[in-house]
Amino acid sequence: MIETIDQVAADIKSRLQDGAKRRKSALHTPVVGTADGHLRVMVLREFDPETHTLRFHTDARSPKCAAISQDPAVSVLAYDAEAKVQIRMRGVGRVESHGPVAEAAWLASTTFARRCYLAESAPSSLAGQPVSGLPDWAEGITPTEDDVAPARDNFAVLLVKVEKFDWLYLANTGHRRAQITPQSGGYSGEWLVP
Repeated sequence: MIETIDQVAADIKSRLQDGAKRRKSALHTPVVGTADGHLRVMVLREFDPETHTLRFHTDARSPKCAAISQDPAVSVLAYDAEAKVQIRMRGVGRVESHGPVAEAAWLASTTFARRCYLAESAPSSLAGQPVSGLPDWAEGITPTEDDVAPARDNFAVLLVKVEKFDWLYLANTGHRRAQITPQSGGYSGEWLVP
């Protein structure tokens, strides 16, 4: 059982890094909330433990990008049902469509993943019928680099700099809860009543 704040911080780091690397990790698809009250499941692509930053991929035309430009407050909720560990995060989001982080993320993605950003209309646009939004020619294929080149204009990364982690472990013997606050060169932490 985790008994120290250092162990809590290490557990958060380990779980988030694993969530970014492994598709089958329970923390691979956390819930991301924006200040407008909207929630969505997103794929965690990276967690940088030095800067306490989460990275997600998104369509630059999506409503969440507009919401973050109005108010950058972002919350993230991840839960591992098997381990009985919940991690709630509050932080500041920013969307980058250009620059080295967005470009590296784009280049590291497969053409199949990049295909998602070929959607002809912005996410949340009315469709009138069930559609993927993709052009007909892109349905169900793995496109070439040339095929997905136009999609680059729609691709962006959502970076969430976490300002507060709230860690909760559910146990029959007694729950445990702690709060971790990143600081320059480390963090501070305190135990909370679950």
